[in-house]
Amino acid sequence: MIDVDAAAFLTITIVAALAALTVALVGPRMALPVVVVELLLGILIGPDVLGITEVDPFTMFFSNLGLGMLFFFAGYEIDFRRVRGVPLRLAIVGWAVSVALAYVFAGTLAAIGLIASTVYVASAMSTTAIGTLLPILRDAGELKTRFGTLLLAAGAVGEFGPIIVFTLFLSTESPLHEAALLVAFIVVAVGIGLMAVRGGGRGWETLERTLESSSQLAVRMAVVLVFALVGLAAELGLDVLLGGFVAGLITRLVIKERDVEALESKLTAVGYGFFIPFFFIVSGMKFDLKALGSAEALIELGLYLALFLVIRGAPALLLYRAELAHLRDRVALGFFSAAQLPLVVAITTVALETGNMQSETAASLVGAGMLSTLLFPLIGLRLRRDRLRPEPLAEPA
Repeated sequence: MIDVDAAAFLTITIVAALAALTVALVGPRMALPVVVVELLLGILIGPDVLGITEVDPFTMFFSNLGLGMLFFFAGYEIDFRRVRGVPLRLAIVGWAVSVALAYVFAGTLAAIGLIASTVYVASAMSTTAIGTLLPILRDAGELKTRFGTLLLAAGAVGEFGPIIVFTLFLSTESPLHEAALLVAFIVVAVGIGLMAVRGGGRGWETLERTLESSSQLAVRMAVVLVFALVGLAAELGLDVLLGGFVAGLITRLVIKERDVEALESKLTAVGYGFFIPFFFIVSGMKFDLKALGSAEALIELGLYLALFLVIRGAPALLLYRAELAHLRDRVALGFFSAAQLPLVVAITTVALETGNMQSETAASLVGAGMLSTLLFPLIGLRLRRDRLRPEPLAEPA
């Protein structure tokens, strides 16, 4: 049995509401990402500042569920009919360039003794926080533009690629063992996807009728899919991020031809209204603020922030000239792509647990991730403000 700290649970739910209220009050003026507010408030109530509450197994359980839901939405937002062809090819090449740059910079940092593990730091620096950017992009109307399609593809590869690397190479087992488990998971997930796609068409009318009833069958089925694949990934020793991401992909495939606005709004309410805030607030509570107490750590934080922009932003400038003729659009794409947080938190957590990263390095990476999620989308939106207008969605090449 897990001991339930009702006071801690209530505190986190109150903080989640305060974060949403803060964003509602200042959002129209500065597009403040709610995840950053949740992290900062988590640090505030955590043991390093006010000490109001601490992380316990019960809150960690909900935090893990929130992480799974976060990556569900990252997978769900990927519409392969939109990103296939040129956007997906550019995204794959761009991420490969980012990985190469990440290993060059991380190898250099390891050679001078600044970091302990090249693999962990390089993997963290080659990610993209598309899951945390989606609410910002949706509110700005970017998801309906050609720019949004390119960013969705880049973000999807920037999250899914590191998840695969994380699963194969950043575990305690051998890569061969992890590869076998990954293949087994993919086989099961594909089987579930095929059954869901075939059954979804025949049973959609039944599911649709429940959207405005108390049974909410469609929502419950989606939640079951998320937690079933997250649980399967965990049982196989894989990362829960993979389960959530694949569940989102399957859900998108099942309902791709349907009018899904009602279902999307309900899933968003469940995920962003309850589960996902737990992950970010608890991550803030776990953040080692004392590790940033030295000038060296703050310099390291600034270094990682700059490297995020170089590693994930450079491909946007180099590869997207044919798709985005204006330099401002490519720069904006680079800033959006360089926003990193959830996978940085996940990778640094595992690195600390396995002794492959110093606490100062982890704190600097997570701190840089928070700043990138706060600053880079704001800069990207400012660059796109004069450019944002209705753009036809080109047919996939």
